[in-house]
Amino acid sequence: MTSKLSHIAHDKLESLLSSSDSARIADVSSMLNDMPPADVAHLLESSTPKLRSILWQLVDTEIEGEVIGELSEELQAQFLSEMDASEVASMTEGMADDDIADILQQLPGAVTREVLESMDQQDRARIERVLTYPEDTAGGLMTTDAITIRARVTMDVVLRYLRRHSEIPSMTDSLIVVNNNDQYIGLLPLRTLLVADPSASVREMMVTDIDPIPALMTDTEVARLFERNDWVSAPVVDENRKLLGRITIDDVVDVIREDADHSFMSMAGLDEEQDIFAPIFKTTPRRAVWLGINLVTAFVAAGVINLFQDTIEKVVALAVLMPIVASMGGIAGTQTLTVLVRGIAVGQITPSNQSWLVNRELAVGLLNGLLWASVVGVAASVWFNDWTLSVVFAIAIVINLITAALVGALLPLFLNRIDIDPALAGGVILTTVTDVVGFLSFLGLATVLYG
Repeated sequence: MTSKLSHIAHDKLESLLSSSDSARIADVSSMLNDMPPADVAHLLESSTPKLRSILWQLVDTEIEGEVIGELSEELQAQFLSEMDASEVASMTEGMADDDIADILQQLPGAVTREVLESMDQQDRARIERVLTYPEDTAGGLMTTDAITIRARVTMDVVLRYLRRHSEIPSMTDSLIVVNNNDQYIGLLPLRTLLVADPSASVREMMVTDIDPIPALMTDTEVARLFERNDWVSAPVVDENRKLLGRITIDDVVDVIREDADHSFMSMAGLDEEQDIFAPIFKTTPRRAVWLGINLVTAFVAAGVINLFQDTIEKVVALAVLMPIVASMGGIAGTQTLTVLVRGIAVGQITPSNQSWLVNRELAVGLLNGLLWASVVGVAASVWFNDWTLSVVFAIAIVINLITAALVGALLPLFLNRIDIDPALAGGVILTTVTDVVGFLSFLGLATVLYG
């Protein structure tokens, strides 16, 4: 269905821009609204701005909220900016608390207040509880839609209680056990409930060795806990262990994907939420900033080369080999940087193992430096019939690979310690260092040996 609709949308809707064939439009609309909301969102994100506008107009109001919840923040903001408060309030009816909170955070404060005021008191209190916490914390991820029970009741009572519900919240794998003050005590897995003796009490059958998630825990740490423990859902509590809500695996998957996108896009200085089909005049300034930063670092490297202009004029072969020295250092440093950034992201790097990693990377840099120095030294001597040049070339390779390993290992640790994203700033700093050290060592040694 998705493939078929994509074909129709992209191949036929362009022609509808200049067509008044209402039957064809109705056909596409019908197929569009039969798709799952996530597929509709994917189609919108995969369409050009002109086509995207047409598709959005064809989406039924009943599924607008679910579709909006699946879009990137940039597209959410774009569509929400075209709605008034009453439309937003109508769209969010029946949505999960965390999804509504995500949408409201994209709106101006006045519109958010207007939307909240249009809700009944109970719904407004639930949404405001989620909005109290930053969106990148457990409190911002949670939904208040959870089933709680008391420890003193029996399994039979719990089953009768559940049957009073028309349905249970999605992703419910356990019931949350609380005391009279709504403080978290433990969990009663549904798989236990279904096979337990009806006369057994919840206290006898519940699990108490699973700690709840503090509301202020970062979303990245929440994702690590879910991945490490294979959780489907987990309770969220405040500082007094009072139950606030629960986090479900679908929201954790979004966090994992966003973190991966962030690391990948940050290497190029881009925002992970950037729309791939954003207009030219919106895309250009974003990229121009990062290009400007890289231009400054390029001038630094060029300034180092200029210091040895006389040496390069005497030995023209230096100009041929310079890019190799810089490139080898850049690749080696990027390998080390990537390994360390990933280790930081998944929480595997601690103060106790940092020194071991740095020493390991230094040893790897030294061994690779010696290996490839011997190769390039022989190659340079054969190519230019100059053993002095080959020695300079080989030594410069060793120096730059060791430097690349050291900087690639220490830089992300330092940036992370001062709360700067190593994925964002690490690459440009590393490239500058390996270029400068590579050129300095290569051209400096050549100046000394060639006099």
